[in-house]
Amino acid sequence: MSSDEYLGSIFRLDGRVAVVTGATGVLGGAIARGLAAAGARVAVLGRRAERAEEVAEHIRAAGGEAVATPADVLDAGTLERVREDLLAQFGRIDALVNAAGGNLPAAVVPDGGTFFEVPPQALRDVVELNLMGTLLPCQVFGAALAGQGAGAIVNISSAAAGRPLTRVAAYSAAKAAVDNLTRWLAVELARKHGPGLRVNAIAPGFFLGEQNRALLVGADGSPTARGESILAHTPAGRFGEPEELAAAAIWLCGPGAAFVNGSVVSIDGGFSAYAGV
Repeated sequence: MSSDEYLGSIFRLDGRVAVVTGATGVLGGAIARGLAAAGARVAVLGRRAERAEEVAEHIRAAGGEAVATPADVLDAGTLERVREDLLAQFGRIDALVNAAGGNLPAAVVPDGGTFFEVPPQALRDVVELNLMGTLLPCQVFGAALAGQGAGAIVNISSAAAGRPLTRVAAYSAAKAAVDNLTRWLAVELARKHGPGLRVNAIAPGFFLGEQNRALLVGADGSPTARGESILAHTPAGRFGEPEELAAAAIWLCGPGAAFVNGSVVSIDGGFSAYAGV
């Protein structure tokens, strides 16, 4: 490939097959649409079958190619069936984006309360969803990538991984574990299955989604006290737009990131760079 051909292809995913977990959510759905717009055939994976089909149909209506693959990221058997169905249909899997995750209201330290009041099961559930919900898809779909000797895995971390946030202990700890898993897998897969296998992560700052909207903005759309604090510590002075994650995902899944491995890319409007003074 000539230099000009390479430069013209670095943000294209034509002919590639990408699995996006959590694609029924706001952020995962935006990433799925972005990958499809770049030419990928996208498997929309999420627990809500009806919503998965809606996202897939939206992509098809826009001229892209997508299939709904309802599954729970914590159910290895179901994930394996999805993998085999995709391999039978497309013959390969080239990319995995692990966008499933999030926090649970019961795992948040109550306003004015203490960490000691948080139910242990809620903490376990958050760690399970974010860590095991990333690890299991990496294991199941990563096996297909390893068999090909090439492919990209993109995990979704969080700004909370590097700078733990108040009130969300389990979420912050689980996302820190995702960062560590990302780097561990980057070495493991490249050394044992070939340098064409890459594992990276995106660390979003604050984006409004289904799970955190009530925590960050009121019914009228104005920031809550916590939202105001976040915006005061975000140099960009605003929350991120879901589509702003898509460009990083396209890059990390494509040829333009062929020499990027084991990296965690912050998409946070400067939040992680700001010391507050």
